[in-house]
Amino acid sequence: MRTLLFTLISLAAAVALAGPTIYKWVDDAGVVHYSDQPHANAQKVTVDAPQTYNAGALPQLQDNPGSAPAAAPYTGCAIAQPLEQQDFSNVDALTIAVRTEPQLHPGDQVFITLDGALLNGGSATGPTFTVSPVDRGTHTVQAVVRDATGAVQCQTSTVTFNVRQTSIRNPSNPIRPH
Repeated sequence: MRTLLFTLISLAAAVALAGPTIYKWVDDAGVVHYSDQPHANAQKVTVDAPQTYNAGALPQLQDNPGSAPAAAPYTGCAIAQPLEQQDFSNVDALTIAVRTEPQLHPGDQVFITLDGALLNGGSATGPTFTVSPVDRGTHTVQAVVRDATGAVQCQTSTVTFNVRQTSIRNPSNPIRPH
């Protein structure tokens, strides 16, 4: 019974895939007609197989649903503030800003060094960090972007800036004249 049913289904599928027979004729008014039913003075029309497209196999998704797709690598990162050789006078606090292209990826962290020492006790600072107090003198600042595993993704060039503070020993000090 199963064999007979399978044979009938296969035969029906083969007939359906073979395509219908199409007939074409022109009536007395000169109008062209197409039909799947035969008609007087009709001609059989050969219909080509339909054009198909095979997109191929889809890429396999990762089995770990918690992992994000890989982000595009950084094309650049830089210290946006302070500028190279910028002078600051009488400042109590200074904000350091880091810019990355593209934006900072989720999970990546920014570590800023001032005069070679990590800020924020060695923890990530984020793209902006305010240093307070700022000692007078010439300073260097640099930033490193690390991914979740600690691998360096981007590193800025070193920026040098100057902080000038009024001295209490300066005879022209308006706060404490001598």
